[in-house]
Amino acid sequence: MSERPLDTAEPHVGGDRVDAATEAFLAHRNLLFTVAYEMLGSAADAEDVLQETWLRWAGVDLDQVRDQRAYLVRITTRQALTRLRTLRRRKESYVGSWLPEPLLTAPDVAEDVELADSVSMAMLLVLETLTPTERAVFVLRDVFDLDYDEIAAAVDKSQVAVRQIAHRARAHVAARRPRGVASAAQTREALAAFQRAVETGDLRHLLDVLAPDVVLLGDGGGVKQAVLRPIVGADKVARLLAAGLDRFAAVASLEPSHVNGHPALILRLDGELDTVIAVRIDDGLVSGLYAVRNPEKLSRLGRETAVSR
Repeated sequence: MSERPLDTAEPHVGGDRVDAATEAFLAHRNLLFTVAYEMLGSAADAEDVLQETWLRWAGVDLDQVRDQRAYLVRITTRQALTRLRTLRRRKESYVGSWLPEPLLTAPDVAEDVELADSVSMAMLLVLETLTPTERAVFVLRDVFDLDYDEIAAAVDKSQVAVRQIAHRARAHVAARRPRGVASAAQTREALAAFQRAVETGDLRHLLDVLAPDVVLLGDGGGVKQAVLRPIVGADKVARLLAAGLDRFAAVASLEPSHVNGHPALILRLDGELDTVIAVRIDDGLVSGLYAVRNPEKLSRLGRETAVSR
């Protein structure tokens, strides 16, 4: 969606009201995008949700809205829930592993630890294991700190039900999130060591930086070659990485970047973007590797995407 999704609303409201609606919408746009993205794991679908949110927001009587931020989040959540159920059916026929669409983010996103954690590839995959309503409640409460009454209105449940859902979702996420939280410096250090080991093809050094139970996931979307199922274990992952880069050594280059609020690597072949490799760090070791090759998911990597709480 463009930064000015305005023309569709003009037939419904007068010029001054369009200006007021537009100002409010743009003031919260980054927040709304982040809510939709965390619920969907897809920037393209999040943008569609924002377009739908704007169309509904443009017809609202602003004089009757007590809290514009909460009202916009409510619309966005409802639209995202509808789309999430459709996406779940689509993912059932996806070729290989489905990974979230990676976002190029500014380095300072990592300074907001809670925001960076919430948009990380590892966390988005944990959120995939929740039901749609659990995911919405967890995101709105634990990430964006909305009141229970606001969440109840957004998901069309009672406050009592929302509190129960939040408790259940929080316990589910806590059991699956990274075991040992790594600082930004530790993550950069581990990633730099991993990059050096991959570039040299040194199996011993690769094994030194990989957790024994490291998991490698690949997403080619049926378009690009990628591992079709998770590769588990340091030895298997190390050998696969060393062999893969050795095959393309003459034309491959790895460069550090910031993806989804965390340091990551971008693989280029002959200078062209080929793969985004996001990492999960536990206790100073690489415990998760998420390699996205699906071209449809790499279209936003040419520019930073703003995320906010």
